Amino acid sequence: MTDPADARLLAALAELGKVAVHELAARVGMDPREVAYRLVALSGSGLPLLVGVESDPQGLRAALAGAFPPAQPQTPNPGPYHAPPSGAVPFAPAGATPGYAPSGAVPGYPPPAQPPQAAPPGYPPPARPGGGYPPADPGRGLPSGPYQVQQGVASGPYQVAGVASGPYPAPLDPVISTWGPPQTASWARGDQRPAPPAGPRTGKIGDSLAGQGLEGEQLTVQLLEVQDPADYLFGAAGYRLEPGERAVVVHTEVTNKGPIPFVSLPDNYLELLTADGKPVAKAPVSLTSRPPHKIGVQPGETAGGHTVYVLPESTRVVAVRWSPRPEPDERSLTWSLED
Repeated sequence: MTDPADARLLAALAELGKVAVHELAARVGMDPREVAYRLVALSGSGLPLLVGVESDPQGLRAALAGAFPPAQPQTPNPGPYHAPPSGAVPFAPAGATPGYAPSGAVPGYPPPAQPPQAAPPGYPPPARPGGGYPPADPGRGLPSGPYQVQQGVASGPYQVAGVASGPYPAPLDPVISTWGPPQTASWARGDQRPAPPAGPRTGKIGDSLAGQGLEGEQLTVQLLEVQDPADYLFGAAGYRLEPGERAVVVHTEVTNKGPIPFVSLPDNYLELLTADGKPVAKAPVSLTSRPPHKIGVQPGETAGGHTVYVLPESTRVVAVRWSPRPEPDERSLTWSLED
């Protein structure tokens, strides 16, 4: 563990044993949200730490009920109302006295449909209007026929009382709100790098070409000198070539013209190109009389160095290529050594 804030949190928690998040945050002088986030991350790393939540169930239900009032179910439109003729008693049976209304009926409206009564056990079901009895069906309590069954709820969409439908705004994670969710442009992605700077990608000895680093660093690479062969420099540094080998020394300078520091070795992927198109990587040696490149080029700084190559004596070198990564791409720079 290298984070001093996490160490301070764990030390205070070890002293208290059990404490609320806001009390622990006040003790160490940190924001409660940051303390909660750090504790959850630490609990997932295998430490003997349990992060819990305690609440008042009744209070939470009351808060949810106040924030989301229950939706009222929709009632079907009864349609236009037609008043009965003056003095008439609607739906009065024969022989009924004026003003008669069946129990539960409202004047001017038809009475509610009554569900058919099931036949008592041991008695046949009621006959159909056309005569005869329907066959007994043990799976159904009511016989088939032109009966109007009362429905309690009209068909159609039914709204359940409770939380209203629709998107619920969940609290944002501090990491997500800062960097954005994965697989989006706000995350650092290697497959969405900025376009290389405009300008020529090829040149000759002495030319400065505009390049770009892996993090978008704005660089200028200049090929100053190519010593071929450089066997005497190789031997003066205490190295020995095998029979049939020769040494080549390349001198380059890299200038950082942007605000982003270049933290790689400038000649890490500086290669020689042979006549058959094969690259020759640099040798892991350095010369005392020709100092090598050092790691990193700060903004506004120009750094130079020498790169040593060992290759067969009969191999013809036609170009020098610089790339910010092992495989060449559109950001690679090439200097031709042929007239």
